[in-house]
Amino acid sequence: MADANEELVLLERREDGVAVITLNNPKVNALSQELLARLAAVAAELAADLPGSVVVTGGDRIFAAGADISQFGGPEEAAVITRAFHTALDAIAALPRFVIAAVSGFALGGGCELALACDYRIVAAERGAFGQPEILLGIIPGGGGTQRLARLVGPSRAKELCLTGRQVKSEEALRIGLADEVVPGEQLHERALALAAEVARGASVAQGLTKRAIDDGLSGSLTDGLALERELFAEVFHSADATIGVQSFLANGPGKAQFTGK
Repeated sequence: MADANEELVLLERREDGVAVITLNNPKVNALSQELLARLAAVAAELAADLPGSVVVTGGDRIFAAGADISQFGGPEEAAVITRAFHTALDAIAALPRFVIAAVSGFALGGGCELALACDYRIVAAERGAFGQPEILLGIIPGGGGTQRLARLVGPSRAKELCLTGRQVKSEEALRIGLADEVVPGEQLHERALALAAEVARGASVAQGLTKRAIDDGLSGSLTDGLALERELFAEVFHSADATIGVQSFLANGPGKAQFTGK
């Protein structure tokens, strides 16, 4: 008999190499501990058999409304919840593939933190909204919001958003760098899947190393980041795609290589 938790997060692997993760916990896609455990399991499944790229999405009106507050309690419960969030969202962030959040509706609290754990955020113009409203409950973000948000929009703006708990609609999100694209709602999934498919046709090994160089480089000094880049630049030449890409460029010019993902 199938585990009921499997229905909380759906995974689709498409023929074009795109994996689609869909949150499925009606009505508001609350990120319960059970959903987070399933999300971590899905991330582990993808890490073991990597797709070309990943799209993370939720409901049309609510991407994800945050943690399941009914599971809150005292400090001991809080420690369990924050650990579950970090385990799942860190696993999504660590995938060596381009991960796109397709945000159709509200991404609040843990939902915002899940979007932040993705590499790129495409938002529905009419309905998309982000927020870290934990302060309105007298608590703080516990799923990475204080760290990933500050790295994305800067410490001053992150403090303002976290300390007021206000929501940021799509156009402001684009202006401050919280969103990367804003599109009409009816075009959201088409655009996210098209971008994901385009990336999936590329040199996957080089893409993964590029993502690692940027993410890990930002966590240290510039000197350390440049040293990491040198290391990974040499490493990528072990890939078949590097040989294919260089030979294709010499023979046919740029943009004509047919990569294998190896």
